[in-house]
Amino acid sequence: MTITDTKDRVVIFDTTLRDGEQSPGATMSHAEKLEIAELLDEMGVDII
Repeated sequence: MTITDTKDRVVIFDTTLRDGEQSPGATMSHAEKLEIAELLDEMGVDII
């Protein structure tokens, strides 16, 4: 990719699976993490 290709592109970097779990009282099962990752992927999130 060149700079021209990415000039008007927004890159989404989601940290839900890492930072979200570090919040006090927040826990996710393996199945919940997988579901979130799959949904983020379906939405086209660039970095999960």
